[in-house]
Amino acid sequence: MELLLQTLLNGMLSAGVYALVASGLALAVGVVGIVNFAHGEFLMIGAFISYLLFASRGIDPLVSLGVAAVAVFLIGAITYYGLIRPVLSAPELNQMLLTFGLSVLLQNLALLLFGADTRVVSPPYQGSTLSLGGLSFGGVPLAAFVLSVLILLGLYWFLGRTRLGLAVRAVAQNRLAPGLLGIETQRVYLLAFGLSAALAGVAGVMLSVMLYASPTVGFAFTLKAFAIVVMAGLGNLRGVLWAALILALAEALVSTYVPGGGGWVEAVFFLVIFGTLTWRSWRRA
Repeated sequence: MELLLQTLLNGMLSAGVYALVASGLALAVGVVGIVNFAHGEFLMIGAFISYLLFASRGIDPLVSLGVAAVAVFLIGAITYYGLIRPVLSAPELNQMLLTFGLSVLLQNLALLLFGADTRVVSPPYQGSTLSLGGLSFGGVPLAAFVLSVLILLGLYWFLGRTRLGLAVRAVAQNRLAPGLLGIETQRVYLLAFGLSAALAGVAGVMLSVMLYASPTVGFAFTLKAFAIVVMAGLGNLRGVLWAALILALAEALVSTYVPGGGGWVEAVFFLVIFGTLTWRSWRRA
């Protein structure tokens, strides 16, 4: 029983970062209407920003969160204006090929600059652990979970309580009507895509401490984010939290209870996507 509780706790702590990454992807899909295969590379950029600031200046990752959020937001905004905006009216296949090409470009650029070795940000508290009722968990995963939840609550507040956030929701629901009411759709797209990138960048800072920074670190999280978005429903931000929790718990249970589960964990998201699409097809039949 204690092993099960420990496994569920570990999965729950992972779900916070998963939800943060997936919420950014859900914004891009739901508001801008583009499937961004380069979403994980924004995460990778955030991880390397954290590493470079720590290695060169000794800046704590908690401070890097703000720097990475602003920097990756700007990178996302530039990407939108330079690459995404010109193809919004193009066929979906062209859009996906563009973002896939951007993903490959950013990965290879990072390989040229940093090499293939993994880099870890190691602040003094990295190895801290906490115990509660016979259960133990790392201080860093707990802090990442709490920060992720707070950021997501702030995002929901922004979308539901501010005029600009309501404009974002309006554009997500109907791409034509808001323009008739004076809402500048292109600015909303820019804001949504920039926020999408910033959320991934912040998650990258957390992962630079929890895991590592590497040119390919974003790829796996892009796949996990796609699984979560598919499970929640395309563009459904409210559903991202429970979908991230289901995926994270499934991975934790497979890793603990399935023989050789460590090798099967990375395939769980495929099963999640397959199961979700199959279940929805049965419901429609």
